[in-house]
Amino acid sequence: MNGAIDPRHRGGSPVRAHVSPVWMVWFTLAWLAIWTVQLTPIQLLLPLQLDTQSGHWIDGVVWSGLVLSAGGLAGIIAAPLAGRFSDRTRSRFGRRRPWAISGSVAAAIGLLLTGTADGPLWVGAAWIVTSVGVSMASAALTALIADQLEDQRGTASAASSSAQAVGIVVGVGVIVLLDLSTGASYVVLAGFILVVGTATAILLPDPPLPHEAVLALHARRELNRASISSLLDQSFTRLLISRFTVNVGNAFGTSLLLFFLLYGIMVPAAEAEDRLLVLIVIYTIFVVIASIIVGTVSDRRGNRRLWTVVSALVQACSGVIILISPNFTATAVAAGVMGAGYGAYMAVSLALATDLLLDPDDHARDLSLVNSSANLGQLVGPLLGAGLVALVGEFWLLFAAATVVSVIGAVLTLTVRPERAALRATPHE
Repeated sequence: MNGAIDPRHRGGSPVRAHVSPVWMVWFTLAWLAIWTVQLTPIQLLLPLQLDTQSGHWIDGVVWSGLVLSAGGLAGIIAAPLAGRFSDRTRSRFGRRRPWAISGSVAAAIGLLLTGTADGPLWVGAAWIVTSVGVSMASAALTALIADQLEDQRGTASAASSSAQAVGIVVGVGVIVLLDLSTGASYVVLAGFILVVGTATAILLPDPPLPHEAVLALHARRELNRASISSLLDQSFTRLLISRFTVNVGNAFGTSLLLFFLLYGIMVPAAEAEDRLLVLIVIYTIFVVIASIIVGTVSDRRGNRRLWTVVSALVQACSGVIILISPNFTATAVAAGVMGAGYGAYMAVSLALATDLLLDPDDHARDLSLVNSSANLGQLVGPLLGAGLVALVGEFWLLFAAATVVSVIGAVLTLTVRPERAALRATPHE
């Protein structure tokens, strides 16, 4: 016997049986709560709060970009730290569960504070609390994919991605259809993450780390911990850069949609929220369909890198559509195209990232960085996008940049080499 192990045993984790449909339901519901409370304020509530701060609409765009960027930066810092602590947690309640629960509670508190905040600085400070709580919970949940799954990673990643789109519809739909005030909306969101986030964290299994497998892996390789870190693998770091870039492109196309409707194609203010909901529903349908289909196909057929590249290129097409015909109908078509590309990209690129992991004792930290790379793109995007709009006083440059940046992300993904990570994870005697 030459000492080689099946690449499916990368990181010393044993091959795991299929999880049940019930596991997938709870996992999806947990992500639905996270995405709903994170994206509903970004898409609707925060722009509405900050649009009233001055007499000029561009000021509202800039304040939105600053507040979202501050919250996103705080979340990006918090996510790998929470992931690292989660990896090292050894409690009778599990490694991931305490962080999922505490993150849900912190997010609920932050939402209540954001709803009562007055002025952009206080809104920004409260939103930071929300972002940190969401990052703590998402770090724990993402690690479950690598902890407990092997050949269902694409499916689980698709569940997370599709929940992202559904979460926007759930949040914005409830607020618009029930005509909730801003304060009442934040209360509803806080209650949702508190109840659903806590309940799903309790119901999802949280098995202990297989310490014996990890120790055996380290001993057989005769390497120190740093030398088997995913952070030293070039393919892993390149994937992080690619996810950041594609998410910047996505944020260019989505984060300022309310302002684009109001001031780009001159939709009356009384109709803007309803039109935004229509766009979000279209976007959601295509995100869900694409993420589930492509995520499942990648589990069965493999070649996740190819699917990731194609998905980013599909997203790039959405900006071209709006540039050619800047009206609501074209924007609706672009929303569907972007939803298909982004949904497939996020599902398959996350599954691809789990294939690159090397050490199971760092799953939460490494996957938190994978999430943070996407979140960093989502926070940089609104800030840069606001600058692009302010620079020309129109929106054409914003959508041109969305196209170019998405193409760059696709090209960067071509430099990822999953097979090299598999070889590196296989010890040789």
